Amino acid sequence: MIVSTIVTTGIEGGFIMPTLDQKTVKALTLDGIKNRKGEAVRDWIFFDDDLHGFGVRVRYDLSGVLCKVWCVQYRHDGKQRRQNIGKFPRMNAATARTKAGAWLDKVHGGIDPAVVRGNDRKAEALKFHKAVDLYLARQQSEVRESTLANISLYLSGAYFRPLHGKPLAKITQSDIEQCLDAIPQKPTRWAAQKRLGSFYVWAVRKGHAPENPMAKIEQIKLKSRDRVLSESEIRTVWNALQDDDLGKIVKLLLLTGCRADEIGGLRFSELDLDAGTLSLPGERTKNGLPHTLTLPPLALDILRSVEKRDGRDFLFGKWAGGFTSWARQKQTLTSSLGLEHWTIHDLRRTAATHMAEIGIEPHVIEAVLNHVSGHKAGIAGIYNRASYKPQMKMALARWAAHLESIFSGAANKIVPLRA
Repeated sequence: MIVSTIVTTGIEGGFIMPTLDQKTVKALTLDGIKNRKGEAVRDWIFFDDDLHGFGVRVRYDLSGVLCKVWCVQYRHDGKQRRQNIGKFPRMNAATARTKAGAWLDKVHGGIDPAVVRGNDRKAEALKFHKAVDLYLARQQSEVRESTLANISLYLSGAYFRPLHGKPLAKITQSDIEQCLDAIPQKPTRWAAQKRLGSFYVWAVRKGHAPENPMAKIEQIKLKSRDRVLSESEIRTVWNALQDDDLGKIVKLLLLTGCRADEIGGLRFSELDLDAGTLSLPGERTKNGLPHTLTLPPLALDILRSVEKRDGRDFLFGKWAGGFTSWARQKQTLTSSLGLEHWTIHDLRRTAATHMAEIGIEPHVIEAVLNHVSGHKAGIAGIYNRASYKPQMKMALARWAAHLESIFSGAANKIVPLRA
């Protein structure tokens, strides 16, 4: 098939270019080639006489150097299009022919490869943090304010910070696995994976990411000991509590993140209601370290409602020790609520997890829980002697406000602070 006719001087009539191969392309020049006006050309496309649309563009650059670039020319939607596919001799003739054939096959199938490649380039130019901004803007009209703040915490915060500056299209499963592995608490890691998974479903659907790198990541499964009550479950439990010892204890466990025996055995001598503090001596804590919390008003109101009995230092319980009727009274509480099985200790994990979800930093949560792990473990603990008292006070105040919004059903107005 005749694909192009080159007008030349010194030869009468015209001639057809032979098959473009390494030898013929190497020999191509613009010497003697003129345009229709009889002027010498500085830019010309030689088309192959076998593969329709496959050619090589020969031209002089601004420095006067002769350059050769492989190209394909085709029609799509009634428009003539041309696309460069590689430079000669860096790309040899056989490779160029194969690439051009694949390109033209897509055109024959109704696809414009140039549009696809342009979309791919746009996707590669879109950084993770920019895509997150687009996602959050979309979610703003679809979720409540507290949920949006929670999504922003995971995607814009420290959990996936190593990904923020990377092109979304180039983020790999390994990149994500490393971020997830760096999150110490399993429930928090589970929540982070959940938020990122939803983001990638949206990104793929919108064409911002070519594939979902979350698809092959093993789903984190929370065991019974990893049980975290959801916000709706917290609301159900809180609103079912009576104004008795168990009801007050459960509320305080959620508000403080303390262990069951720490609140069940709480003494008036461990409280300073004027200063708003709860101070546990070392012999009452699991790690043997004294622990002081500055309590939010909601917790202080509960403590002030407990009447002090003559000769008794314990706030709760009836006998020589503190509160001991855990199993019987908790069974009474849960029997009619219809919730999945949970234990009293799950309240501590629930408080820690939800504090993380509203933006409280892990090392502050560890301080609230009186944990010597994570940021304060090993060599880090030797040099990091910070008590984080102001941060702990603020954390418990923010958590109490969020907790109040949960059990009251009101929208939470707390916005996570920037790291």
